[in-house]
Amino acid sequence: MKTILLVDDEQRMVDLIELFLLPHSFRCIKETNGKKALEILQKEKVSLVLLDIMMPEMDGWEVCEKIRRFSDVPIIMLTARTGKLDLVKGLESGADDYITKPFDERELLARVNALLRRFPEEEKRMEWVVHGDFKLDKETYSLQFHDLKVSLTLKEFYIVEALISRPTKTFTREQLLHAAWDYNTYTDIRTVDSHIRNLRDKLKTAGFPIDEFLKTVWGIGYKWN
Repeated sequence: MKTILLVDDEQRMVDLIELFLLPHSFRCIKETNGKKALEILQKEKVSLVLLDIMMPEMDGWEVCEKIRRFSDVPIIMLTARTGKLDLVKGLESGADDYITKPFDERELLARVNALLRRFPEEEKRMEWVVHGDFKLDKETYSLQFHDLKVSLTLKEFYIVEALISRPTKTFTREQLLHAAWDYNTYTDIRTVDSHIRNLRDKLKTAGFPIDEFLKTVWGIGYKWN
């Protein structure tokens, strides 16, 4: 079952759209706040986003731009405005399609299904591990922070993957050794310290504010805070 995130500051609108979609085997997550919608996307596996433009605090254009910093999930913008400038702005923000309110139930379903057909490789979007402004790409073995991007060695990648997959958890050196090396390895446990040191130097050189995130917990190990 595919999950669709509905984002509109009008509760009656998200309730109505859910009524349209539920009979067609879609699971719906409803949210009336743009910031909370971003938090949901970083935690939930979502197949498509239906996103209203005119919302208080953070409008749909800004939400769309922020989503595109960490996800390529398909996005359909919803609006009561019909101007071409709005259409262009939505597409430039990263939206994949645009539908004007009020809309017919059949048109909504047609657009949703058409967009899902264009993005069939749902699992590919899960090749990223996202925490805050950091995005770890499992396909290219790279770490991104805003517009910065750094390629990692395999060991560095496994260490970062363990740390940011469970942020705030303190990992012992032994746990990180097992995450990055074979469980039966005879590698000296202090090798982890060398890799952490090299990782910090690499990320600092690239401009990452790594000291704010990759923390040493004295006497125990490391954590991604």
